[in-house]
Amino acid sequence: MAKLLIVDDDLSVRTFTARALAAAGHMVDMAEDGADALDKIEKASGAFDLVLSDIRMPAMDGIEMARTAAKTFPGLKLLLMTGFADQQERAAELDGTVLGVVNKPFSLAEIRDRVGKALAA
Repeated sequence: MAKLLIVDDDLSVRTFTARALAAAGHMVDMAEDGADALDKIEKASGAFDLVLSDIRMPAMDGIEMARTAAKTFPGLKLLLMTGFADQQERAAELDGTVLGVVNKPFSLAEIRDRVGKALAA
């Protein structure tokens, strides 16, 4: 069982993802944007096994959040998700900081598989 933080501004995506991963036995916390995620990461002293974040969000996007979180907590595992091809290209600059990008929409099985691989990395 891992402690996960799901970050997405879309409530339905955030809830679907959290339920899917909680049903797989993980402890799940949620944040609605990058700023909210950073606050939760800092309050937990980086004690998440994985942060799964959307890239495109208001206030602070997932790339800025990932950069900031990785500076403060270099061992934090980060996995990004997006439904936009141009956002995947932006994520490429974070190679070595993030463990990959999950394409939206994704299935229950796919997100569980990608999270499992990220946790094992």
